[in-house]
Amino acid sequence: MSIAREGWDPAQYLRFSDERLRPAIDLIARIDHPGAVQVVDLGCGAGNALPLLAARFPGAAVSGVDGSAAMLARAAEAGFATQQADIAGWSPAEPVDVLFSNAALHWLPDHATLLPRLLGALAPGGTLAVQMPAMHDAPLRALQDRLARQEPWAGRLRGISSAPPILGAGEYYNLLRPRVASLEMWFTEYVHVLKGPDPVVQWAMGSSLRPYLDALEEAERPGFLAAYGEALRPHHPTQADGTVLLPFRRFFLLASL
Repeated sequence: MSIAREGWDPAQYLRFSDERLRPAIDLIARIDHPGAVQVVDLGCGAGNALPLLAARFPGAAVSGVDGSAAMLARAAEAGFATQQADIAGWSPAEPVDVLFSNAALHWLPDHATLLPRLLGALAPGGTLAVQMPAMHDAPLRALQDRLARQEPWAGRLRGISSAPPILGAGEYYNLLRPRVASLEMWFTEYVHVLKGPDPVVQWAMGSSLRPYLDALEEAERPGFLAAYGEALRPHHPTQADGTVLLPFRRFFLLASL
């Protein structure tokens, strides 16, 4: 599976830019590399973490890699170097001191091969810093898969799925610990306070719903989104002030050579 993301809409993704950026801020704050020269944001999307990485590592060459030309056009507006590439097969021209990835690697399968390969892209003393959603069993994600197997969408969406489940923490530990000098892992559950009509649907339209929406005809999308919203509402009721809460669990790892 690639993460080319041709159909991704930067405006839709950035509709909740503050909420989506919060895990990146938390991860960047934990990276400890005093002499970083080359810093790469792998799966940089619209590039909203690039200025944060530049501030954290002054003097380093900070660049972003992503498969979406539309997303990279937004990232380039901030003046950072970018590269359009499928991150499933990307490798750097030279070793990287900090390889950062926020909410991107969960789209790719076979982490048992992927993560050791990314460690191989690091310079001596380098750090791999990764954040991935851990939401596969949550209604936000599970209901997408369920609807995609029902009529009238099952025929059109046969073989289509969103990001695969990530591994368990113990599996990542056993995979990475023998290969690195230090390894930190943790989970954080953010509770996002969202506003507007069906805001959880709007959130998903910027990320995990994209494979389904891209596969549907334009005339089929409103019905699919309406059914998804109806299924979601009992799990995310409107609060007394009109907002909707979205608990969102994320997995973090810092692996340093």
